[in-house]
Amino acid sequence: VRQVVAELDPGLAITSMRTMHEVRAASLARERFLTTLLLVFAGVGLALAIVGVYGVMGQMVRRRVRELGIRIALGARASDVRWLVGRNGLRLVAAGPAIGIATALLATRAMEAMLFGVAARDPLTFVSVPVFLVITAVVARWVPATFASRADPATALRSE
Repeated sequence: VRQVVAELDPGLAITSMRTMHEVRAASLARERFLTTLLLVFAGVGLALAIVGVYGVMGQMVRRRVRELGIRIALGARASDVRWLVGRNGLRLVAAGPAIGIATALLATRAMEAMLFGVAARDPLTFVSVPVFLVITAVVARWVPATFASRADPATALRSE
């Protein structure tokens, strides 16, 4: 292109030449940066939610170690203890997605201007994230419940 322009008018100076791909990339740089930043914050938020759910559920089981030790000492089966702990945790987990989805529906209005190529109320997102967090809560409840059901009753009773 430089050669053709020089042949047509040798006095014409060409300072910068860019392809349309480069022009397009430069014009979308700000939006791309904001989208990446939003994605990073969303990932950090999801990680914090997972750690928080696991921590709360684990702490709830740890607070009941003495009670669970007494139940095991009185003859409760390990599966009964796991189900007791899991059932109580699932009651708490049931309220979380309802509150989260309602809040997210309200928050999407503020974010609509930043979304490109996806609807603000994307059904895949509104289903997959709560399902993922519910699975996390079930696992978070199941792991400490399994450890509690295997605990030695005498050790659990002496722990307090």
